[in-house]
Amino acid sequence: MNADLHCHSTVSDGQLAPAAVAQLAKAAGVTVWALTDHDELGGQREARAAADALGMHYLNGVEISVTWASRTVHIVGLHVDLECTALVDGLARTRDGRAARAEAIGERLEALGIPNAYEGALQYVSNPDLISRTHFARFLVESGRAQHTQDAFSRWLGEGKPGYVAHRWAKLSDAVGWIKAAGGEAVVAHPGRYHYTPLEFDTFFGEFIDLGGKAIEVVTGSHTPDQYGEYAAVARRFGFEASRGSDFHAPGKEAILPGSLPPLPSDLKPVWERWL
Repeated sequence: MNADLHCHSTVSDGQLAPAAVAQLAKAAGVTVWALTDHDELGGQREARAAADALGMHYLNGVEISVTWASRTVHIVGLHVDLECTALVDGLARTRDGRAARAEAIGERLEALGIPNAYEGALQYVSNPDLISRTHFARFLVESGRAQHTQDAFSRWLGEGKPGYVAHRWAKLSDAVGWIKAAGGEAVVAHPGRYHYTPLEFDTFFGEFIDLGGKAIEVVTGSHTPDQYGEYAAVARRFGFEASRGSDFHAPGKEAILPGSLPPLPSDLKPVWERWL
């Protein structure tokens, strides 16, 4: 089963429309697909219509920004009801403050000798309320100040870097609660990206389980091959179901395309099995 349950479109910080991402996924042999834009459900109906037309099984999805222990983590919600008031209203509250944060990032970059960064980032945004660091990264790459997106984060936009501005996102309990209220399943996105100590990770996963979380991403475009095995072991230790997703944002020579990752380890239970 070629499942890709983590992709982004122009509705958040991706570079392709939902239907175009669907076509890439289908071309790679994806059979179960989810679009998981950041804090936004606006691309879901287009994504589902495209998936249905292409013969893929589709799961409604979203990726919610969360602050836990003063750091940002992401929780993917799968198979969610798009009409759930708790989820819709919660996402709207989570999006509040993105524009002010972006203006502050622009001011920091201006002070560092990079003028018009806010205006430059806006040109890549379909909805100004959803402006993110990725849009600034695209501006820095296009203007020749970074070699690629990861370089922009490493030099300017990552936590602790000179252009970084912290933002208080949703609580973990809120994000999992909204997903559960919408009839969906909460999944910890790319846990290998979070710089927690082993004790902090144990506490985080324990809290996630207590709130009703049951799954983590194991094979993801944001993990190294070594981390596939590391988080497969975490899934076994905590009894998590496993998810798989490219975390696709844009095509390019360094991009991991939808459906291109190796399969999950055969002994792990895929999170998508319950919906097929």
